[in-house]
Amino acid sequence: MFYGYDYGIFAMLPVIILATIVQFRLNSAYSKYSKISNGKGITGAAIVEMILRGAAIYDVRVEQVNGRLSDHYDPTKKVVRLSDAVYNGTSIASIGIAAHECGHAIQHNVNYFPLRLRSSAVGITNFSSKLLYILILSSFFFYSYSFSTVIFNVATICYAIIFLFQLITLPVEFNASSRAVEIIESNGFTDQDISGVRKVLNAAAMTYVASAATALWQLLRMLSRARRRR
Repeated sequence: MFYGYDYGIFAMLPVIILATIVQFRLNSAYSKYSKISNGKGITGAAIVEMILRGAAIYDVRVEQVNGRLSDHYDPTKKVVRLSDAVYNGTSIASIGIAAHECGHAIQHNVNYFPLRLRSSAVGITNFSSKLLYILILSSFFFYSYSFSTVIFNVATICYAIIFLFQLITLPVEFNASSRAVEIIESNGFTDQDISGVRKVLNAAAMTYVASAATALWQLLRMLSRARRRR
């Protein structure tokens, strides 16, 4: 197997603590600002239309989807998908999240390089994630040293690909949030709206930092194990 006794809950404790803190901050910020109406009383769906038209983007649609915080921009179909609460909501959180997804649409429209890079890496990353599960299961059943070495090496490559994808994701998400805050500031929203949007989006952005840290930690552990196997 490619994990030893030291690759357990205690070895992962730092990233588990980080992920827990980040998720708590996101839930806290979203819970607070989803209960406060924005100064203009505008819905998430309406602000998407406003932002896209203001950016002269006319080929992107907005759709309502089920789920909580399931909001995303689909570059393959050019659709901003908003969760029920964001689509119909008039809260500060709603306009912040909707503006963030519009940030991705604007990135796509201006051919933002990190977004293109991330989009091109989605396929290989998804494949690596699925392959990793197969390799982990295989490591429990095959005890040949030579075969387990192959599994270990391929798994390390998979972890490296996943980490690189998480790393590429960071500038994409931070840039979309920065664009969202600038849009809210330039459209006459109140100071409370601007402050709330910034807090919600900063908390959301930190979840990507936590994911990147977790992926890096896993990769470093694999590399450490690889050195000890020599």
